[in-house]
Amino acid sequence: MKLKKGDTVLIISGKDKGKKGKIVKAFPKNNKIVVERVNIRKKHLRPKRSGEKGQIVESFGPIDVSNAKFLCPKCSKPTRIGYQLVEAEKIKKIRVCKKCNNKID
Repeated sequence: MKLKKGDTVLIISGKDKGKKGKIVKAFPKNNKIVVERVNIRKKHLRPKRSGEKGQIVESFGPIDVSNAKFLCPKCSKPTRIGYQLVEAEKIKKIRVCKKCNNKID
């Protein structure tokens, strides 16, 4: 999975199509990500003590990685992510934007 926590993504399909947000959590084994303000779920909680009111709590549900596209911080376009091998002291693998060929932090 090429997307990581903290990346900004654009949702390309589903009920939240067109929304942008930051990845809050990633589940690489399940190929899912949790993006802020996307796939909002409401949970109704009953009161815990007498005299207290119940609440409705909103949380963000996971979506599939294939429904999100990475937004490049340099060219600000939705793009794919590639890798390049760089030989500094060790051989390192860095993420690269496929459109503008700039390094992704």
